[in-house]
Amino acid sequence: MNQCLLPIVKVKMPPRDELMPALESVLYGGMIGEGEEVYAFEREFAAQFNLPNALAVSSGTAALHLAFLSCGVIPGDEVITTAMTAEPTNTTILQIGAVPVFADVEADTGNLDPIAVEQAITSATRAICVVHYAGYPADLRALRAIADRHGIALIEDCAHALGAQDSGVPVGTVGDAAIFSFQAIKHLTTVDGGMLTLRNPDRLDAARRLRWFGLAKGVARTAVDIRVPGFKYNMHNVAAIIGRHQLTTIGEAIARHIDNGQFYDDAFAGIVGIAPARVRAGSAPSYWLYTLLCTDADHSSRVEAALLAAGVVAGKLHRPNHLHTVFAPYASAMPGLDRFYARLLHLPCGWWVDDADRRRIAAVVKETLA
Repeated sequence: MNQCLLPIVKVKMPPRDELMPALESVLYGGMIGEGEEVYAFEREFAAQFNLPNALAVSSGTAALHLAFLSCGVIPGDEVITTAMTAEPTNTTILQIGAVPVFADVEADTGNLDPIAVEQAITSATRAICVVHYAGYPADLRALRAIADRHGIALIEDCAHALGAQDSGVPVGTVGDAAIFSFQAIKHLTTVDGGMLTLRNPDRLDAARRLRWFGLAKGVARTAVDIRVPGFKYNMHNVAAIIGRHQLTTIGEAIARHIDNGQFYDDAFAGIVGIAPARVRAGSAPSYWLYTLLCTDADHSSRVEAALLAAGVVAGKLHRPNHLHTVFAPYASAMPGLDRFYARLLHLPCGWWVDDADRRRIAAVVKETLA
């Protein structure tokens, strides 16, 4: 990509003079696998974002796999989910042998529509998997009530939504399980990595065993006993030290995402031909991506082309999952998603977008539709 273009996503690293000495201390300290750096990162991450029972793993996808297993999802179970997400949300369901049941989304947010979710519940439903798409919180109160009413689990995929809140509480605290992603371009990266949180602390020990082949840490290797086969999902100390140093500046970075998102919300309010994605009353997005909704696909294409000509990358970052061959057997009519996706245009919104950049973006969008 032309480096002069303002990108839609960008990797953020801690200051070099702070990170490199810390990395060297781990790399040459004799313990680069899972160890005290990982456990310190778990504690510090959970404390900073007010999350329960955090377990660091090798990826957000690994965290999601453990979340499904921790909530009792087994082959043949149905998981109500969204097609408006990155593909690992739903390939993980297939890998378990469960059945993804795509519920429609709200046409003005891209998030699961609680009415569609309730209509999709059957006797085989074991869980609801909700994605806070692009950092905009879904309606957690409604989804929690549905899950409780039907005796099923609620799992939050918070990969896009670090630092977001709904009804005054952080995302990741309402579901029975939640996951966060530290993949390269997320709010916070450890190069790759993820975090699992569990409401019920009694499930933590089993999840901890599952991330390391089914083995318990802190027990002599000749004395351990595998009861359930696990996975190679542990985080290592090298990733964890990056994560710990990311925590020192992540608050400022997320604050900039939010400030830029709110600037766009104000700038685009009331403009004919476009509308900001709806922010529900009581929710506070963390705007991993800014979601602009145009009148139709033609308007979206026109704005995207105009921004590119002005040196700004914009576009759709995800393909609705039901359009993939592997998910074709589970596809159904989703008019809300069709409407959302046709109008969707993501704008750069992150910490790298300065005041001049965001004013320029807003001006191009408005001029294109004038």
